[in-house]
Amino acid sequence: MTTIEKVLYSGKTHTTGGRDGAARSDDAQLDIKLSPPGSGKPGTNPEQLFAAGWSACFIGALGIAAGKRKLSLPADTAVDAEVDLGVTDGAYLLQARLNVSLPGLDPALASALIDEAHQTCPYSKATRGNIAVELKLG
Repeated sequence: MTTIEKVLYSGKTHTTGGRDGAARSDDAQLDIKLSPPGSGKPGTNPEQLFAAGWSACFIGALGIAAGKRKLSLPADTAVDAEVDLGVTDGAYLLQARLNVSLPGLDPALASALIDEAHQTCPYSKATRGNIAVELKLG
């Protein structure tokens, strides 16, 4: 396991009630209700939060990959992340799909940027070898 030499930022939250609770960041920029997936109750769930965080981070990694090539990402670059919560043999598991849109870029270049971003993005690194991840250029 690689250890961090210099911490750039620490996200801090206080969560109560689990999937039927609430979460708030120490700076109050995040203050949300939580609810179980599919419950119809107000609030989001951990899978949506993970998908949002990963997709935002992945776009940042795409920008780094593009910058190394002295390119700018298309203004309408987007990642549609899907994080599934499932069960196998009684054990809860996650799997994910990242559908990346890089309009106007040559598909070969776009695929290279996606592959490089997947090597750079901390969320991708954290999940590598732990959950099934599918990357798709859309």
